[in-house]
Amino acid sequence: MKRSSLLVPMLAVAVAALPLSAFAHKAWLMPSQTVIAGQDPWITVDAAVSNDLFYFNHVPLRLDSIVISAPDGSRVQAQNPATGKYRSVFDVQLTQAGTYKIGVVNDYAIASWDENGQRKRWRGTPQALAAEVPKDAKQLEIGQSLSRVETFVTNGSPSETALKPSGDGLELVPVTHPNDLFAGEEAKFRFQIDGKPAAGLEVEVIRGGTRYRNAQDEIKLVTDGNGEFTVKWPEPGMYWLNASSEDAKVTVPQAKQRRLGYVATLEVLPQ
Repeated sequence: MKRSSLLVPMLAVAVAALPLSAFAHKAWLMPSQTVIAGQDPWITVDAAVSNDLFYFNHVPLRLDSIVISAPDGSRVQAQNPATGKYRSVFDVQLTQAGTYKIGVVNDYAIASWDENGQRKRWRGTPQALAAEVPKDAKQLEIGQSLSRVETFVTNGSPSETALKPSGDGLELVPVTHPNDLFAGEEAKFRFQIDGKPAAGLEVEVIRGGTRYRNAQDEIKLVTDGNGEFTVKWPEPGMYWLNASSEDAKVTVPQAKQRRLGYVATLEVLPQ
């Protein structure tokens, strides 16, 4: 691999490597439908990193690590994936009845160092770290990044199996089903880090259509001692939910810090 390919010039790469709340640009998945019923239905999912929710006006979200969980807990392959200038897109065939969890999950080693007076940045697998990052680099800093960008789609009646957390990193555990959200009602969710309640975690919720508003109108919440929080949806629409955290529970050799990020796209329906 050439050294030039180790640089990180695109925000799409940076978003995969750092906490998602650290940028004005927002990563997201947008399904064509979140609740659907029919024989052998399909959905299309857009994936992007944008300035406005939910518009394709910055860079695509890369599809190297799509993870789709079917209602029975099995893995499903994305169909017809493609990446263009401003967005990526893929299809999902909903062959089972119940709820699917669709996500882009990235777990990387990240590194930065000084070279000839310039700061170089790299991200990749822990296995590639030793081979691709100079061992004698000046002011070498190594960390780990684990991020999830998710959405949920239900074919027919909602189910729970696909919603179970893996116990690895920062995860959303729905108490209220994510495809059963209505304007004017409250919904409860729980955040976990490595399977344990994430208490005191700051959560941000923003309704889409920010392109046509002068303010983000964000809802800011904090998880309680059980990692839980409640949000009352002010009106129907698509919402972007975000949280991030840092700790020292690294699994990458030489890393000192682990950065955790989570994003979900949720649809709130009118009553």
